[in-house]
Amino acid sequence: MAKHLSLFDKRRRRVRTALRARAGGRPRLSVHRSGRHIYAQIIDDAAGRTVASASSLEKDARSVSGANLDAASGVGKRLAERAVAAGVSAVVFDRGGFLFHGRVKALADAAREGGLEF
Repeated sequence: MAKHLSLFDKRRRRVRTALRARAGGRPRLSVHRSGRHIYAQIIDDAAGRTVASASSLEKDARSVSGANLDAASGVGKRLAERAVAAGVSAVVFDRGGFLFHGRVKALADAAREGGLEF
């Protein structure tokens, strides 16, 4: 029986395969976007641990709704601050199966402004 993947899952596999080829040992900035919130974490795949994380669910982020560009920018800034504090400055951006626009792009731009290089 053939396993049929959704377009989202196909895109996620394609993105991850390309990331593995060009990662060069750098940690991965993984993004997940739901209808209400956005989550991001920096993962060290070699060690199998999360270095830093941020989401729109955090108490200091509650003043802004989790499903807009402002919340995504805030998550990106907080993640960059925590990553730099943990000693991470260069990452590869893993957008998963999400298209690079809207909230995902806002998070990426804010993380770049915060000091992450990708």
